[in-house]
Amino acid sequence: MTSEVWLLLAAGVLLVLLAWTGWTLTRLRRLTVRLDRAWRALDAQLRRRVGLAEELARNHPAALGPDVAARLAAAAAGARVSAAGDRELAENALGRELRELPADLPGVPKPLRTDLDGTMTRVALARRFYNDAVRDTRELRGRRFPRWLRLHHARTLPRYFDIDDRVGNVTKDADGADRAAR
Repeated sequence: MTSEVWLLLAAGVLLVLLAWTGWTLTRLRRLTVRLDRAWRALDAQLRRRVGLAEELARNHPAALGPDVAARLAAAAAGARVSAAGDRELAENALGRELRELPADLPGVPKPLRTDLDGTMTRVALARRFYNDAVRDTRELRGRRFPRWLRLHHARTLPRYFDIDDRVGNVTKDADGADRAAR
């Protein structure tokens, strides 16, 4: 082969590498946007759950009992003001308090219970969407060529948001029928 052929071959390889790098950077940017949107959705649902828990503890202490209402209010306050590293712990504490609520809460309006039930379900879904975006981002950034080319190296690697988001007794109506069974 002549030097011209080698030069054309090198130019072709360089062109393919540049196209792949551009495609990967575009994908990383899209994943970043997806990650930001998923975090905003998760954060909104977590804040909504805190607000509903505070409303339940504040407006219906007789239905909960004074001790349960105080624990629920404290867990909600802790989740509202938690720092970034402690947020998972605070959200787990609030989720545990909500799951431990009795299935029958006389005096608590059904719309509040239904809204809390829906919010807990949306928290679980939003967390899954966020963690899927984190997984995809980490997987792409962990591949050999993006690491070698240091694509997005200035950005911190996103962390999973791991909370126990099981839905417990909150999902039961006052008559004890489980909503999930419908």
